[in-house]
Amino acid sequence: MRIQQVPFTVVDWRAVAASEHPGEQGTAYWRTFEAGNIRVRIVEYSPGYLADHWCGRGHVLYVLEGELETQLKDGQSHLLRPGMSYQVEDDAPAPHRSFTKTGAKLFIVD
Repeated sequence: MRIQQVPFTVVDWRAVAASEHPGEQGTAYWRTFEAGNIRVRIVEYSPGYLADHWCGRGHVLYVLEGELETQLKDGQSHLLRPGMSYQVEDDAPAPHRSFTKTGAKLFIVD
């Protein structure tokens, strides 16, 4: 990842309004900062959330709270708990999607 055209910026996430993104099941709430070529988000998934699409975008994702199951289209599945992360490149061979039974809070850079 090469971060370009992003000056030093402090973000008070408590002051960033959340936008609602319905999933196939449940809802995701995104607090988003975008500048230059990056997007940084605090994402909260409701219990039972299942993404409505397979994602091919690269991310660095860190679990702050809850548990997140990351499913890969090739059949793999990975359970992430607080303090765990995953990193994936753009257009990876196996797209991914998120599911959580309990709900989760994430920090994501893409």
